[in-house]
Amino acid sequence: MTIQTNGLESLTIQEFVSDYYGKKLSSSQDLKTNACCATGAPPAWITSRLNNVSEAVTSRFYGCGYPIPHGLSNATVLDLGCGTGRDVFIISQLIGSEGKVYGLDMTEEQLLVARQTEQWHADKFGYTQPNTTFYQGYIEDLQASGIEDESIDVVVSNCVVNLSPRKDLVLCEVYRVLKQGGEFYISDVVADRRLRPEIANDPVLHAECLGGALYEADFLSLAKKAGFTDPRLVSRAPITVQNQEINEKVGNARFYSATYRLFKIEGLDDQCEDYGQLATYKGGILGAESLFWLDDHHAFEAHRPERICANTAAMLEQTRFSKWFEIQGSKTQHFGVFDCGLTMAATDFQTKEQLTSFSSCC
Repeated sequence: MTIQTNGLESLTIQEFVSDYYGKKLSSSQDLKTNACCATGAPPAWITSRLNNVSEAVTSRFYGCGYPIPHGLSNATVLDLGCGTGRDVFIISQLIGSEGKVYGLDMTEEQLLVARQTEQWHADKFGYTQPNTTFYQGYIEDLQASGIEDESIDVVVSNCVVNLSPRKDLVLCEVYRVLKQGGEFYISDVVADRRLRPEIANDPVLHAECLGGALYEADFLSLAKKAGFTDPRLVSRAPITVQNQEINEKVGNARFYSATYRLFKIEGLDDQCEDYGQLATYKGGILGAESLFWLDDHHAFEAHRPERICANTAAMLEQTRFSKWFEIQGSKTQHFGVFDCGLTMAATDFQTKEQLTSFSSCC
């Protein structure tokens, strides 16, 4: 039985995309637009580890950001649509030899590069054996690859979900495999409107990460339906389509590279609520030793208490970030709606230069 979406069979979409990335492209230079490779400079704590990744991997990697969150030591991580494994091998260094990172992709040619360099990377990182495992499969059906319920601490995805014909299934599967308090950290292409069928159904535009881009409001709706009650935007940056023919096709539609945090936490409020809570960052997270950004408006300077809503408190207290934060107060007395604007630290440090330094996208 095939799944129908936007007038296309899902299998046809998946086969075309797999063929496009496996056979038609030999490197990122072969793409017709920069949408699938719309990355800016990574922060220093990622750059130092990116420099340890084989050129054979990086030259055939396609992504629209660096969706690699902080605090991954000893974690179990899953990379959806890992391609040749660039992000997997960066994460491999961040989680340490006791952690585990799985890469999943549907394209055999991409996975072949990842597997051929797996032992090389383990040796490069000083590990006695690889802490990486690669699976060939579909991001809409993680169960078929043997990924069990509530077995993953963090799921990452780099410009891949837009390629899926069933994004609702992807989000539901991610929610299933995440542990309570786990996180889906995703960089992807979103649009400022619902795309016309002739754009959404164009095979090349789909493979170039534009045709499958969701209207951002629709993405947020799907995320909430899957169980991710309070999606948090980390960063958003415009994508320039540097191809005249494709620009003419898409017309006035605008595309963005956006990074979101989606937490699996039960009991979050539908909106920000005030319970008089405070959060104090103790400092020390790798890459954010003195200033940690939870999202685009919640920054925490080390040792500086910040007023927060109950949802933010849960994201810091019921996740892997708990060891770096002290939360004061509980949900015992309600004071009404919380105006979830910029924290004091965000107000102080939210400059153009600073946003570039923490942004996961270009």
